[in-house]
Amino acid sequence: MSLLDLVRFDSTGLVPVVVQDCESGEVLMVAWANREALEETERSGELTLFSRSRNRLWKKGETSGNTMRVVEMKIDCDGDTLLALAEPAGPACHTGQRTCFYRSLWGESGTFCTFWGRLWRCLLERRHAPAEESYTARLLQEGSSRIAQKVGEEGVETALAVALKDREGTRYEAADLLYHLLVALISLDLKPTDILGELSKRHRSTKG
Repeated sequence: MSLLDLVRFDSTGLVPVVVQDCESGEVLMVAWANREALEETERSGELTLFSRSRNRLWKKGETSGNTMRVVEMKIDCDGDTLLALAEPAGPACHTGQRTCFYRSLWGESGTFCTFWGRLWRCLLERRHAPAEESYTARLLQEGSSRIAQKVGEEGVETALAVALKDREGTRYEAADLLYHLLVALISLDLKPTDILGELSKRHRSTKG
């Protein structure tokens, strides 16, 4: 039996697919797929969906170039909704916004939970900016020794703030430390998910 046999397509042969950024955790878009689209996604690794308005398959980014590499496809408990964890090559929305869900109807902003990943993607873009316009680009150009120095300085300042039980100082210095750690990861071609993967591995090894 194919794993796709677990999917409960509706009466028109479609299933909704929620697309989530695999690094930032942002919900990027919601679309539809039929079995053929899912088979093509599995084969190519690129998100392929079904357009109800055009009545045909469409590969996300086929005209814009903003493709999505699917790293995992999950299914809900009822089998009638899919979650695609994807790595986007550009904005998900046709408006040019990173996500189709960029407008709020009501309630307070809950985007801090995804800010870490959004900041990471922003820093990846800034590394190519002119050094005179971007501290991130300038720091990367100065090399690993300078970046290591900044990580050390901010680490010491954070530790001192903690030792002094200075909550405000800790908040400020920890923000500096985390920023410089992200720049250090970029300089070594690492990702935050690499670090999280290491933490996850350690967590699993201690559960026994």
